[in-house]
Amino acid sequence: MTPIKSDKRSIVPTQKPQPFPQKKNLHIADKLSLAHTEAVDALHAEDTFSYTASGLQKNVLKKMRRGHYGLDAELDLHGLTSAEAMRELLKFLHYCEQDGCRCVRIIHGKGYRSENNLPVLKNDINIWLRQHQEVQAFFSAAQKEGGAGAVIVLLRLSGKYTDQDDT
Repeated sequence: MTPIKSDKRSIVPTQKPQPFPQKKNLHIADKLSLAHTEAVDALHAEDTFSYTASGLQKNVLKKMRRGHYGLDAELDLHGLTSAEAMRELLKFLHYCEQDGCRCVRIIHGKGYRSENNLPVLKNDINIWLRQHQEVQAFFSAAQKEGGAGAVIVLLRLSGKYTDQDDT
């Protein structure tokens, strides 16, 4: 055994503590292009809708309807307020872009309980998806996939997946 030379301890740390990394602020809302402000008609509960971005081949929507792309992810927005739905939609699309998802389904409901029989989320989704930079096309789902209460969305292929066939 060796005797202890001193019973005093230094309270000054010998090393500096490691810094904590700052959290990155996700600028998800920056994906919405407010310049896209063309007039969009209000939709009713059973109305269907579709959209293709300019420059996209016309047969892409046809391929989507036939299930050529296959669904990679799904988001259900039932019961959310408009602000909550927007936040969830933007997060969902951001993570889909990060994960390389190409074709997704978003369930918004038909809006039967909305005032004046005008569905809030359905109309909001129609506008938000048109404004989103990563959305290339969308259409109301087939009856067996949710009908007028859901939309199938084709997203732009993420930059890290450009080796694959785009359309």
